[in-house]
Amino acid sequence: MTGATAVFFYAFLTAVATALGALPFLFVRRLSARTIAYANAIASGLMLGACYSLVAEGAALGSLQTGAGAVLGVGFILLTQRYLHDHEIEFGNIRGVDAKRMSLIVIVMTVHSAAEGVAIGASFAGDITLAALITGAIAVHNVPEGLAISAVLRPRGATVLSCAWWSFFSSIPQPLVAVPAFLFVDAFRPALPYGMGFAAGAMVFMVLVELLPDAYIEGERSGVGLLVSITLVFMVVFQQYL
Repeated sequence: MTGATAVFFYAFLTAVATALGALPFLFVRRLSARTIAYANAIASGLMLGACYSLVAEGAALGSLQTGAGAVLGVGFILLTQRYLHDHEIEFGNIRGVDAKRMSLIVIVMTVHSAAEGVAIGASFAGDITLAALITGAIAVHNVPEGLAISAVLRPRGATVLSCAWWSFFSSIPQPLVAVPAFLFVDAFRPALPYGMGFAAGAMVFMVLVELLPDAYIEGERSGVGLLVSITLVFMVVFQQYL
């Protein structure tokens, strides 16, 4: 394979890996209100753990740029929420508040994956061995991100296949962005801290405003807090070893 073709192929595999996060829900049969609350808690912990990595990596490239990106990310979610509030949204066969929340999680994670696509493409412009390691790490890292998406979608009526599809869909920007980032690496690198900050700000805001409030209403506060803490620490440690 040529350089650009290889970059697209490996980045595409990272997107496929995201769909694997839906597999645990093949074994979840009963979806009570408390199950939904705990699924929201798991998704929140995984997303906050991913944000830690995004902020740390972004700050290493530029603290001010990462902070500016985070502010833009919060603004993006506020505008998206307003748009979803003013329009009737359908997500598959689901309507109403659940459809809007499901749409929001897919939008947020799709935006987040674009920054990872830039990282993949930029890495292939340098040392190939390092690029392979970075791509493999992102692929493994994408599995719990798919789990986070499925943890929001599945309790609200989405099928496991639909969860897998939307998890994969959220990572499509990775192969699409990786190729131009590889071809025009000098132009894309300065935007990377902004992109990482943007994704982190959007995810943190969504967790605090959308996912955790519902989790605390339907689940036991101590149980929700415990799940968020465990999954957050797991995600941070998991990323540190990649």
